[in-house]
Amino acid sequence: MMRYFKGSAVFTFVCMAIGIWYGWESTGSVAGVAQILWIIAVLSVLEVSLSFDNAVVNATVLEDMDEIWQRRFLTWGMAIAVFGMRVAFPLAIVAIAAGLGPVDAIKLSLGQPAEYERIVSSAHVGIAGFGGAFLCLVGSKFFFDKDKDIHWIRQVEEWLSRFSHIPAVEIALLLLTMFGISLLLPDSDALTFLTAGIFGTIAFVVVEGISTWLEMREEAARLRGVTVASGLGGFLYLQVLDSSFSFDGVIGAFALSNNMVIIALGLSIGAMFVRSMTIMLVQKGTLAEYRYLEHGAFWAILALGVIMLASARFHIPEAVTGLIGAILIGLSLWWSIRFNRHSDHATGD
Repeated sequence: MMRYFKGSAVFTFVCMAIGIWYGWESTGSVAGVAQILWIIAVLSVLEVSLSFDNAVVNATVLEDMDEIWQRRFLTWGMAIAVFGMRVAFPLAIVAIAAGLGPVDAIKLSLGQPAEYERIVSSAHVGIAGFGGAFLCLVGSKFFFDKDKDIHWIRQVEEWLSRFSHIPAVEIALLLLTMFGISLLLPDSDALTFLTAGIFGTIAFVVVEGISTWLEMREEAARLRGVTVASGLGGFLYLQVLDSSFSFDGVIGAFALSNNMVIIALGLSIGAMFVRSMTIMLVQKGTLAEYRYLEHGAFWAILALGVIMLASARFHIPEAVTGLIGAILIGLSLWWSIRFNRHSDHATGD
């Protein structure tokens, strides 16, 4: 098992070394360095706890990708996750909200971390709308599926699958939910929330459309006898999915630190471990072995999407978000183990 996490261990060592250097340069004391390393470690654990369900869903997509794209998910995808969502995304929010250039936004994050935190946090309503809408549709797509024949929470999942015959029913339910939440918000926040949610919905439709188009091209090429490296559509889908998951972690990280460097180091370590877990789940065939694990992950994603939408109006601690996901995945894992035991008894193994 450890072979899957060698790269993550090396990455962690490098990030911690950077943390030691940065801590000494900024504080000049051993106690200051120790405090920074502790925050980095806690942030990495926070990212893993919030994103384990992401790893399971990632694995369902990676199963259909060849090894080339799986490796690119760990290399190119990691670069996008670290520098794109953990560094560039918060800086872009500050630059847009404060009308600053990229260099000035970086100077603000390093020189005035409290103001940097305030500006990023002020964008929470829009982030909640976009990320919540996208994640709700990711989760809903799994359950509103007429071809789905394995059900974990049987009564609920069978009922949802019957409604899948209605085209775009999940989008209609999402829009109604967003409208209901917007009624609880001030007018200016309501407009921001609805606009961001609509763009989150569009992003999901666009990514799904691109993925389907690429899959059709790959299938047509195979029929012509051309060997193709399958995975570009899935890779794009995973990057948007990871971005939606990272919103919650980036905002939640400010509860521990408002320093951009510390947040980026901590969340990046967690993101790397999530990617290593994803590869392990794929190569060890864990999803096939545990029948309901995938179901638990998609329920966790749906719950996270709803929580993100609701967080536009209500404060919901990150600990609660992580706990709900962990409980759902833990229950689905236990249910899978119980199913396997019953199956073994039935066959006499």
